[in-house]
Amino acid sequence: MRTKLIVILAGLAGVILAWNLHTMLLRVPDEANQGAIFRIFYFHFPSAITSFAGFFVAMFCGLAYLAKRDLRYDSAAAAINEVALAFAIIALVTGSIWGRIIWGIWWTWDARLTSYFICLLMYFGYFMLRRAIDEPHTRARLSAVLSIFASVDIVIVWKSIEWFRTQHPGPVISIRNGGGMAPGMEAPLYWNFAALLMLEAALILIRTRQQTMQREVETLRRYAHAF
Repeated sequence: MRTKLIVILAGLAGVILAWNLHTMLLRVPDEANQGAIFRIFYFHFPSAITSFAGFFVAMFCGLAYLAKRDLRYDSAAAAINEVALAFAIIALVTGSIWGRIIWGIWWTWDARLTSYFICLLMYFGYFMLRRAIDEPHTRARLSAVLSIFASVDIVIVWKSIEWFRTQHPGPVISIRNGGGMAPGMEAPLYWNFAALLMLEAALILIRTRQQTMQREVETLRRYAHAF
C-alpha cells in the first residue's frame, strides 16, 4: 500500500510539474519589472513553504516523542526534517540566483536571508547531533528539543520583512491584503506548491521506511553487543 502511494504521489507531482513548466515558459508573460527571471519565483516560494511545512510537522512529531517516548515519532521527525531541509536548500539556491539578477549580488546579510541561513544551520546541526549520539532515546530527546527551538526561527524568517527594514521585497503573495501578482500568474504558483507537497510526501514515506529499517538494525546490533 505504501509503495503504491509513493508511486501515485511521485507520478502526480511529475505530471503537474511538467505541465506547469510548459505553462510558465510558454504561456505566462514576463513580469513587468523583473522580466523572465521572475519565473524562478514559481519554484523559490513553493520550496520555501514546503520546507516550512515539513519543519513544523517534524516539530510536532518531536513533541509526540517527548509525550509518549515512542521512537517511531523520532524516526518520522528525522525523515521529515531531512526532506524539508532539501527543499530549504532549493529555496536558498533559487533565491540567490534570483537576487544575482535583480540585485546584482548573490548574497547580502539581509534580515530574511540571514535568519533563513541561521535556520538552515540549525537543521544541519540537528543531523550532526543525531550522528554524534548512539543511544536512541537520548538522541531522540535532544533532537526533539533542537527541532522545537529551530522552528521558532521559522517564524522569525516569515515575519522578518515586516519587522525589519530589509532589502528583500515585501510579500508577493499576501492572504490579508490580496496577491501582488497579475491575474493569471498565480495559478502556476499554486500548482507548483501542490506538486512539491506531493513530492515531499513521497520522499518522506521513502525516508520513513528507511529510518524504520535503520532503527531495527540498530536494535539488533545492540542485542548482539549485549551477548
